[in-house]
Amino acid sequence: MIEVVRGDITTLAVDAIVNAANAALRGGGGVDGAIHRAAGPGLLDELRRRFDHCDTGDAVLTGGHALPARFVVHAVGPVWEGGARDEAALLRRAYERAFAVALDEGSIRSIALPAISTGIYGFPKAAAAEIATDAMRAHEADFDRIVACLFDDATVALYERALGRA
Repeated sequence: MIEVVRGDITTLAVDAIVNAANAALRGGGGVDGAIHRAAGPGLLDELRRRFDHCDTGDAVLTGGHALPARFVVHAVGPVWEGGARDEAALLRRAYERAFAVALDEGSIRSIALPAISTGIYGFPKAAAAEIATDAMRAHEADFDRIVACLFDDATVALYERALGRA
């Protein structure tokens, strides 16, 4: 089942949340900053200890630290540069890698994802919603619960439309 909610991903009671991370994996603004603040300093300590970076289109897994979620999947989406630099394929890959990393862990049955790359990275929200919901549909059977946790009503409407619910 795919749920679409407007809310704060850091408060969700799921096994894993996906962080819209930057390649440096050291925190940032938007969702990334909110997750780092809510998880506490242990998250950054773990990232520094285990990873020096993460390529665009890839993902890595850490513990959830002070979050309700047991795990954080840090997925790095592309910066939108007009579409000529394979941004759509890189965003698809970021979602696919997020799901693959979660499945590889072995115990993750519920996962929440934000709208990766649609904030300061500037990816067009409607196109991103199509990519995200296609990835969610492809992995719907792999999880008991998939949650698209979004920042505003307009993005919620785009996801509902992409899922054929609006």
